[in-house]
Amino acid sequence: MEQVIRTLLESAANAIAASGDDLKALDEVRVRYAGRKGELAQLFKRMAGIPDSERREAGRLLNEAKTDLERMLSEAADRAKERLLQRKEQFDVTVPGRRPLRGRLHPITQISLEVSRIFNWLGFEAVEGPEVELDYYNFEALNIPKDHPARDMQDTFYVSEDVVLRTHTSPLQVRVMEKRRPPIRIIAPGRTYRCDSDVTHTPMFHQVEGLMVGENISFGDLKGILTIFVHQMFGSSVGLRFRPSFFPFTEPSAEVDIQCVMCGGKGCRVCSQTGWLEILGSGMVDPEVFKMVGYDPEKVTGFAFGMGIERIAMLKFGIDDLRLFYENDLRFLRQF
Repeated sequence: MEQVIRTLLESAANAIAASGDDLKALDEVRVRYAGRKGELAQLFKRMAGIPDSERREAGRLLNEAKTDLERMLSEAADRAKERLLQRKEQFDVTVPGRRPLRGRLHPITQISLEVSRIFNWLGFEAVEGPEVELDYYNFEALNIPKDHPARDMQDTFYVSEDVVLRTHTSPLQVRVMEKRRPPIRIIAPGRTYRCDSDVTHTPMFHQVEGLMVGENISFGDLKGILTIFVHQMFGSSVGLRFRPSFFPFTEPSAEVDIQCVMCGGKGCRVCSQTGWLEILGSGMVDPEVFKMVGYDPEKVTGFAFGMGIERIAMLKFGIDDLRLFYENDLRFLRQF
């Protein structure tokens, strides 16, 4: 029995040495020699067949062998962990570092900040409001009663009969005028929602509403402000024009076109050969809207305008599919 135990310990020592710093291999050695079904356990089972005169000595030798084996395994594991830790702490200071990945502002965010910067420079204050809006503020207070055909243009998400996801940021016109007296000069950037989805529309999009109210505010002021905005955003060489249009909360109303940024006004596929691209809607605030907030339309006038941030970004960056902004393709986003 003594020779058998000695042979087992020598075999285990060789296996431990061969495992090196591999903790997984060392654990396999432990299972093989010291496990519940390992070689040492098999020797303990043979005790029943040993004569009584030799059993006491054999038991002592086996217990010593078990102690020695556990000690060898524990010391080997400690050495392996120490060497692994030392290797992790060692590094070559001459190896070139890795350039950290730099985050970028999303193109929609970039344009939103640029629009806000231009209008802040012109004296407009940015305001915010709820995206889940009352039907009253989204429609009725803006001269769009329940039976008005303009509601069909909005493709509204209804939360309940009187609560909607706002279809524009124009409700902030009313909310601000309810709380303040003229003069007022604000912009209202934010998310808006409509039931629409194609290459130029998404169910959620970003809009900036502008409002200026005071004494003797004229359509000429509106044209001057928007002309400065267009030249700041697209360059002073870009022409613009105002076309008569209709919006329930402005009268008179106008849509603003700019010279096509793709062809310089010569005519191309993007502008349908017209040389012009529509970018925003505008007009003088309808007197009925002033009456809803307690303003006297005989004493104050004002103008409002609204634009889609995605629309501006598509023209600014030459993008022909609105959905690209929301696919999170890093190959696309890295360009900005």
